[in-house]
Amino acid sequence: MFTLDQIRSFIAVAEELHFGRAAQRLNMTQPPLSRQIQKLEKAVGVRLFERDNRKVVLTIAGTAFLEDARSLLGSAEQAPITARRVARGQAGLLRIGFTAASGFSILGQLLAVVEDALPDVDIDLREMVTREQLAALSAGELDIALARPPVDHKHFSSRLLQTEALRLVAPERHPLTELERPIEGKDLSGMPLIMYSPLSARYFYDLAIRHAPIQHGNVAHTVSQIVTTVSLVAAGRGVAFVPESASRLGIEGVRHLQLPASADHAVELHAIWRRGQRNPAVHVLLDAVAKNSTFDAPKA
Repeated sequence: MFTLDQIRSFIAVAEELHFGRAAQRLNMTQPPLSRQIQKLEKAVGVRLFERDNRKVVLTIAGTAFLEDARSLLGSAEQAPITARRVARGQAGLLRIGFTAASGFSILGQLLAVVEDALPDVDIDLREMVTREQLAALSAGELDIALARPPVDHKHFSSRLLQTEALRLVAPERHPLTELERPIEGKDLSGMPLIMYSPLSARYFYDLAIRHAPIQHGNVAHTVSQIVTTVSLVAAGRGVAFVPESASRLGIEGVRHLQLPASADHAVELHAIWRRGQRNPAVHVLLDAVAKNSTFDAPKA
């Protein structure tokens, strides 16, 4: 097997086509340079140069080998640089999970921070519900999740990224839109509700239960995605609880109504990562987030 020193020697001779000049370029004498080339030709199994007392010429095999040799040497010299940059979180891959709702609320702002703090890190985005994200974190398939509480702090660490108000969304000409005050639970008694699945959307299911007197007869439909929820409200199928950021969806035919002050910071989104996370890019991102006022979200 050949060595990198032999490759460097070969490239120098191939580019200078003169052993004396190549030796001077490599800060060595000519005899050891000749030995390096002889060892390389023996390892490769072909002659790479035709040489006599007057000239040095690459063989056809040598010309072909030169391109690969340059590539090999470039990769070898880049490898430790890349390793050091990955260790500092300046390169590599960052796999980020996010909920559909965070996709139209905070994801864009977070990616702007990533681009600024980690310009050479590749980003792999994966849309998942919170339960799927936590399973992927545990399996080592995600580096960081944008997900809803609660957080199992035995296995995960977390940082609150955002709080936002919980709102009631109603059809545009619904009687509730005429009230000139926040909507209270008693106002929803007997009204058809678009409800969240207690399995695939447990977080918003619990929020809805907390803010409305939901009975079995109230529930008109059960869904798991906020886009579907607002679309059903626009179709006149009922009213529903949504995060304030759902107004950015731009779905026509609905009104987003205020709830009591207790709902002003009810919806939380956390950055969650596995304890003992070893991807340095995660920690660079978290440091950047900590310095960014966008993510100074107050607790409810």
